[in-house]
Amino acid sequence: MKNDDVLDSKEIPVEEQERIRDKIIDDIDSTKLKFYENLRKKIMGWTKEQLGSLGGKLGEYVFLLPDFFILVCRLALDKRVPVKQKMIMGGVVAYVMMPIDLLPDFIPVLGFVDDLVLVVMGLNMVLNEIDSKILLDNWSGEGEVLEHLKKITALAERFLDKHLLQKIKNVLKRL
Repeated sequence: MKNDDVLDSKEIPVEEQERIRDKIIDDIDSTKLKFYENLRKKIMGWTKEQLGSLGGKLGEYVFLLPDFFILVCRLALDKRVPVKQKMIMGGVVAYVMMPIDLLPDFIPVLGFVDDLVLVVMGLNMVLNEIDSKILLDNWSGEGEVLEHLKKITALAERFLDKHLLQKIKNVLKRL
């Protein structure tokens, strides 16, 4: 559900709706966006410096994790998605939020790789069962979601330790 859908509710007086809309717009100011972009550039530069060009690409994909997480949450709530696929999405959300991972999150950048790969593989499983339009309707991240899914899956298959990849697949099977 979008902010405007919530704000257009008949339960909220029109004046209050306008005040809330103004606050939402005021909260997203250029200073905060600039801070985020600078932080993102620093982290991506660090990963490229520490891990080479593969690390730079990895950092770029890890920054997609919040967008993928939102997508997974939206799919879990979308009425067009069958219950079985919603349960998979719910399991993916639970895994990402769990403090215990296959790769601990406190490891810079690499700690989120298992989360990213699990989310992408979960999305691929669900995509096999639903119309891709549903996925596209719920995507609000940058770039083409289907292209990101293909690239991250190929990268994971190519570079991740086979045992780690199998553990991630096993987590998905249990979902």
